[in-house]
Amino acid sequence: MSSVLDQTPRSVLVSESSSFQDEKNRVRRQVELLSYNYKVSLLLPECSSTPSHLDSVINGFSSFFLIRNMPIYGLLDKDFLETAVYQGSVYGLSYRTRIDEDTCVALRPNGRLHLSLDKDSFELLGLEGKPSRFNHRLKTRYVVSVDLTDSSMTPGGRGYQRLLTGLKSRLQLQTDFLLCHHPGGRTSLQPLLSRYEWSEHRPEVVHRFLHDLSCPDPRSCDPHSLLEWLGAVDADISCENSSSSFLSSLVPPDPRTTTHNALSVSVRGLLLPQDVLRLLDKLRYYLEHHQLESWVSLTVHGFVDSPVSWGDNEHGVLRGGENFYTVFLFHNQQYHIHLGTGPQDACPP
Repeated sequence: MSSVLDQTPRSVLVSESSSFQDEKNRVRRQVELLSYNYKVSLLLPECSSTPSHLDSVINGFSSFFLIRNMPIYGLLDKDFLETAVYQGSVYGLSYRTRIDEDTCVALRPNGRLHLSLDKDSFELLGLEGKPSRFNHRLKTRYVVSVDLTDSSMTPGGRGYQRLLTGLKSRLQLQTDFLLCHHPGGRTSLQPLLSRYEWSEHRPEVVHRFLHDLSCPDPRSCDPHSLLEWLGAVDADISCENSSSSFLSSLVPPDPRTTTHNALSVSVRGLLLPQDVLRLLDKLRYYLEHHQLESWVSLTVHGFVDSPVSWGDNEHGVLRGGENFYTVFLFHNQQYHIHLGTGPQDACPP
């Protein structure tokens, strides 16, 4: 085996404990900073059926749109800028592009357009940019970031025309593109959708009911072991470590107890931070009004090949590409939050 493959990739895990009642708690800010989420996972110990108020929120995540073969200069359409970008809360991401090989595009809710380009595409585009912070010995990738709400990017202005010419006449990039707007939805995006082939999608929701699940105590065990166990539960991997199993030797960290029933839920799609915040509020309500001494967990995974993560910070992929956070909520309004990234990311703020 190659010595490189035999090494465990470096990762970063930032952990924090506080209370939702503390005005300085940072949960809302962290949720809003991770803009491009493809999966949300819930685990509710001591739960045998989906509470109705949670079910409505889980099934109420915003729809999103997939535009086929969209030229990137389409994002500069004047009507689209006015009805969506200038209003804020537009989330756009190139689909099935690889951050280490392809051109990747992201449109942030603050109106900033991010392009991750190889060297040839960057030189052809002819705009100011900077080398990727994840280059190795050679500068093979570059990033371009443009604030579409800046006065210099007003349609007809010098900066706008330069970007439009670069994308339309010189580089001519096309990509499948995921797009969502909160709260305007299809109406706000119609100037762009009307020009191209598109389809509307609802997030996919999967429920699993678990029995006799051995659960560790999130307040007293090692965070790395805890998250490893949580990932195994979400992936439906047994943690019993039986002598006949060759799939997994993982066991839950101590101390642990057995819960007779548990609910695991996953939601997949282009998932907005606003919907995650609504779900967090309902989970707090669930713990408080059901008077449970237990806990619940919520894990949010960012897209592996997004050009940015944690706000406008550059995201890169070499081995893992992970960018996620897990929140453990307790009945007394306390929480633990764990933010994880791979070696190709800035440390979460």
